[in-house]
Amino acid sequence: MDLDAGAIAQTIQLSVTPVFLLVATGSLLNVIAGRLARVVDRSRNLMERWAETEGLEHERIVAELRIADRRMGIINNSILSAVACGIVVCLLVALLFTQAFTGINLGVAASWAFAVAMLLLLISLILFLVEVRLAVRAIHVPMELLELEDMGWKQRRDRR
Repeated sequence: MDLDAGAIAQTIQLSVTPVFLLVATGSLLNVIAGRLARVVDRSRNLMERWAETEGLEHERIVAELRIADRRMGIINNSILSAVACGIVVCLLVALLFTQAFTGINLGVAASWAFAVAMLLLLISLILFLVEVRLAVRAIHVPMELLELEDMGWKQRRDRR
């Protein structure tokens, strides 16, 4: 098939948006993988301390390990969704070039691929938000440790 430079340029222009989505997904994966590494490191630290503790301290470590395990599962699912998004975006770009080179109308397939990629990205972002919220709740700092002004602290405590 004979392709002119204009058709190739137009296909490259159409591919720019999905490629930006791919870059954003890669950046998201970098952030999520960093969070996973921190949770894994914290879990290893807690597992080392687990055998050495008793009583309330042991219960606190077990509770934190449960939360860390849940966080790792959520992060893993977020990573899975983001990677699947990246794969679908690559498929989308391949569909666009296949359409340009073969002349076969793949517009509907490309539209579906874009919609699926966006859905997978949305799922990944929602899971990321859930994990962040879980982490923040797990690390809530008790009011007594904040060393607030006596009057302000007492007012806040009485409202609870």
